[in-house]
Amino acid sequence: MNNNFGKVSLVEFKSIKDKLTQDQDQDRSVESHCESESLMFKKLSTKSSLLRFFSVLAIAAASTTGLAVAVHAQSGLTLFSGVDRDHQLNYKLDYDGRLGARDNYHLKVPAQKLGFAVSKMVISYPATYHGTFDTHAVEVQAAGKKIDLDEVTWDRDNRAIEIYPKEPIPASTRLEIVFSHVNNPTRVGTHYFNISVQSPGDLPLTRYIGTWIVSIGGND
Repeated sequence: MNNNFGKVSLVEFKSIKDKLTQDQDQDRSVESHCESESLMFKKLSTKSSLLRFFSVLAIAAASTTGLAVAVHAQSGLTLFSGVDRDHQLNYKLDYDGRLGARDNYHLKVPAQKLGFAVSKMVISYPATYHGTFDTHAVEVQAAGKKIDLDEVTWDRDNRAIEIYPKEPIPASTRLEIVFSHVNNPTRVGTHYFNISVQSPGDLPLTRYIGTWIVSIGGND
């Protein structure tokens, strides 16, 4: 009777051992699966974080770009232009620079930019600008008052308009140069208009004062 009990116990012991081995293998498989899922979750979390980061970055960039365009359209100033901020000048277009339309350009120079008297003004523009000017419709205001002009010439070959006041404009005077009856270009573009001036008694050389960054067709 004892021998039969021993044989039964040995069989049961082997069965229990096999069962324990299977359970341990299953536990290892479950742990391995859990570790894989955890690693995958971490990767997904990292990827999600990166996606959120780049999304925020893209939104910030878009917001910044929108701000630059808004400032440019409303006041004639551009935040990112390649022109030093101190040299950027304000301007206004009466008809928003509509393509192919007649417009009036108000090009402004603050008093602090003119530490010397002015006897000649030269406004140059780039080869990319294909508008036309009316030299009989050019006006200069000094401190808000219209001044008499001796001559206005348009050098088409050198893309420059030269303005000669009858009397030198005193130093530290706020200027506004008005080009009326301008025919805007027919293509969208941003054009850099530069102003240089000459003082009485100077050598026939002009001094660079600043740049108007004129946008055409931006609101069409």
